[in-house]
Amino acid sequence: MNTATTATTATAEAAPVSQAPARRALRTAKIFIGVYGALSTAVLLTVVVLAATGHEVTSFMWGRSAGVFASAVVTYWLTVLAARGARWAYLRVRILSVVMPVAIVAIDLIPGALPVWFIAMQAVCALAIGATAFTANGSVLRAAFPKGR
Repeated sequence: MNTATTATTATAEAAPVSQAPARRALRTAKIFIGVYGALSTAVLLTVVVLAATGHEVTSFMWGRSAGVFASAVVTYWLTVLAARGARWAYLRVRILSVVMPVAIVAIDLIPGALPVWFIAMQAVCALAIGATAFTANGSVLRAAFPKGR
């Protein structure tokens, strides 16, 4: 494949999101996801501190807090790629922003699995990523990433 073909393929796969409303919507999504990341970092650090000071921390809490943190990192990365015009990344942000809050809340509702403080911190994480869903699934970004591209 020559350079011209590669450039054409890359352009078709990553169309620029150049309109101001789309840029603003993606910036808003990045902010919400950044908050989600900061909150998930706080949860993970709390688990680390509790474990280091001899408090009871279950493997479920470790896995859960690390998983939510990892999802924040991946979702932010996908949002950056979407801002560069990658439709595939935008579609994944749309999906993750809807699925993650539901998954967080559903797992939080398992009776006795997690302490109340942990559930509260995770619920705030769910609110932050859930707010992203409204922006990511809004008409501005859907118009910026039409199906034909």
